[in-house]
Amino acid sequence: MSSPSTNTAQQSHTREGTQKVIIRLKAAGNAPILKQTFFKISPSQKFQFVINFLRKELGSGPDEPLFLYVNSAFAPAPDELISNLYKCFGIDQSLIINYSTTPVWG
Repeated sequence: MSSPSTNTAQQSHTREGTQKVIIRLKAAGNAPILKQTFFKISPSQKFQFVINFLRKELGSGPDEPLFLYVNSAFAPAPDELISNLYKCFGIDQSLIINYSTTPVWG
């Protein structure tokens, strides 16, 4: 039989594991502005998923330049987990991703 505190901890962990991360996309430089600037994804996805999604939304090919930055500060590796980025750099319950077709920061 589980104690009440153990059950609460298990329920909390289950909720966190299934909760989606809100990604807010902000255009920078000369990048076109998207009609929908936010979406939810699983925290277990890799950053490459965001890159592929944004390429599809912008209609850009794999050879066209696309630069993505977290909080206007740095470009994460494509294999970085969304959950790690959100835990370290999430603001107001979302992860802000700036995008551009030319380098704008750093």
